[in-house]
Amino acid sequence: MGSLLLKLGEVIKDEYKLQKGVQKKVKSFSAELDVMRAALGKVADVPWDQLDEQVNLWAADVRELSYYMEDVVDSFLMRVEGCGSDANQARFKKLMANMANQFKKGKARHEISTAINEIHKRLQDVTRRHERYNLANLPAATRTTVDPFLEVLYGDKKNIIGLDKARDDIIKKITEGDLVSKAQLKILSIVGFGGLGKTTLAREVYETLPTKFDYKAFVSVSRNQDMHKVLSNLLFKLDKKRHASLNAANLDVEQLIIVVRELLSKKRYFIIIDDLWNKVAWTTIRYALIDGGCGSIIITTTRLLDVSEICCSSKDDMIHQMKPLSYHDSHKLFYGRIFSSEVCPSGFEQVSREILKKCAGVPLAIISLASYLANNQRANQIDQWYVLLNSIGHGLQNGDDHVKKMKRILSLSYYDLSPYLKTCLLYLSIFPEDHQISRDELISIWICGGFIQVKDETASLLELGESYFNELVNRNMIMPINIHADGRVEACCVHDIMLDLIFELASGENFVTILDVIKGGTPLAKKFCRLDIQKSMTDLTNAQMATTSMTKVRSFSIFSPAITKRIPPLSIFQFLGVLDLEGCDLQGVDLRHVENLLLLRHLGLRGTKVGNLPKEIGKLQLLQTLDLHWTNSTELPSSVFQLGNLMCLILDSNMQLPKGFCNLTCLEQLKGDGVGHFSADSAEELGRLDRLR
Repeated sequence: MGSLLLKLGEVIKDEYKLQKGVQKKVKSFSAELDVMRAALGKVADVPWDQLDEQVNLWAADVRELSYYMEDVVDSFLMRVEGCGSDANQARFKKLMANMANQFKKGKARHEISTAINEIHKRLQDVTRRHERYNLANLPAATRTTVDPFLEVLYGDKKNIIGLDKARDDIIKKITEGDLVSKAQLKILSIVGFGGLGKTTLAREVYETLPTKFDYKAFVSVSRNQDMHKVLSNLLFKLDKKRHASLNAANLDVEQLIIVVRELLSKKRYFIIIDDLWNKVAWTTIRYALIDGGCGSIIITTTRLLDVSEICCSSKDDMIHQMKPLSYHDSHKLFYGRIFSSEVCPSGFEQVSREILKKCAGVPLAIISLASYLANNQRANQIDQWYVLLNSIGHGLQNGDDHVKKMKRILSLSYYDLSPYLKTCLLYLSIFPEDHQISRDELISIWICGGFIQVKDETASLLELGESYFNELVNRNMIMPINIHADGRVEACCVHDIMLDLIFELASGENFVTILDVIKGGTPLAKKFCRLDIQKSMTDLTNAQMATTSMTKVRSFSIFSPAITKRIPPLSIFQFLGVLDLEGCDLQGVDLRHVENLLLLRHLGLRGTKVGNLPKEIGKLQLLQTLDLHWTNSTELPSSVFQLGNLMCLILDSNMQLPKGFCNLTCLEQLKGDGVGHFSADSAEELGRLDRLR
């Protein structure tokens, strides 16, 4: 919706000479879309299964309407801007071409006027339903039937495996020291990915620590915290009689803080604050936890690294980073839940190893999938195990209550994201399991896909994209890999179980379509926005592909070299903004039609062996990223220097920069083995690229 509103602002500029009535309508429904955008933000904060079906349908209508509107606007801009004549035409041909262009532009304006009238009618209908469904009274995002952490706090301990060492390490950290240090308040924060067992570990420490305290309490905060409820619960856990005598329900937050401070003054306490989600919640709770110099202990648990760092702001405070279970402990937990023993039946060893590999040592995933198999009446049939294995990463189908509970717990992290980060995270569903995702490539695609929301026009899109990436790392939504000594992350990957959740959310909103999982014979009626091929196109026929609305596809990615011959002709992708063919063997493939993709912003040809680019590449005036690494390209066409919006240029290993590259005035990132070999002239050109980072 954000990128659409920006484009609507472009359309009504005077240079496009729209009729005054049409301009007025565009301004009117831009304002209406702003209202809808706010309503969609509220809808997006509530898990889809808690929303009324009518609200879900309304949100889907708005989404489809926004896609349609963007198609109309892009079609207009493409026809008006893309009608320019070639620089080498003779003077007479230029004159004739310009006359034809003016006619085409006039025709385009007439057509967009008709389309905008149609949009106006559809928008009025959606607006009426918006009012009818009363979206102001959406359910609170905190509504759940059962708190998922209650089982951890009060259930039995049969699933606690592999935490002994971590528990003992934490107890040692918070109890060791001399008399002076033992009298100081100690704060330790447990941080890690959802489902790693942070709450379970905290409970183990809470129940095992032998030291005596005047007061003990274990309090959960949750994502959409009510601070009055949290502080009231803390007071109840510390002193039930005082909670009742003061009628805590009638006290405000400040009064509750004062009461708790008075209670803990000059007392030794051990308090665990579980499931923290933001700094404000911690700051409020911390006001109540007075340091009386009595050797008190506070432990917090959180999924967010920056929250744990705020909790542990003192030099004596400690952060404990959760680690996945070892394979041995994963094995014990998995088989113990299914077979009540550590022995795997003959013939099931290989498939169980592959399932455990996908769980990657996350106890919640292991327990949930083991419980699913244990409750399946056909669990003794190996084909059911392979059905489960092949579902992971593509939306676990027909999951039982254990799988649903796992997804509900993991989804808390998703629903806590801001709208722009949700969009960026959903895009990760295009990548195959265990794929190492380049940070720079990912940020480039986010930018070219319109996912980076710029508030300040002077801000660098790349720097803003880096902040998005770092926030997802800090929230433990993606796993950093290839970390440099200075802490800079080169790449990331997504845990298979998290990828499964992302895939389900993305496909449910028609955000990404992965052709691998569509079976032959399935009608491909819906419009695809972003298409992805990861391993194979199964048995989809050319006839099925022909019926698909490829013209509306915004992003097309392929991750398998084996299916290059099945790539649809580029000429059918009228609205394509991202084309990523990394790793495909394109030797002998003709890329001449690529110059017709006038809306293309990202062209990823890394590892394709495609050879030299066609000279017409300079027609892609909106192109922002061009990746030519490992393409067997030996020279860069001079027409590349006509790409006035190019931000990122990655050259093949033997490519030199020809004269004229200083025309790439928007360039922020320049990579290539031969880039450093400069003559005096090229060094002077480099000095003109004042945006280079």
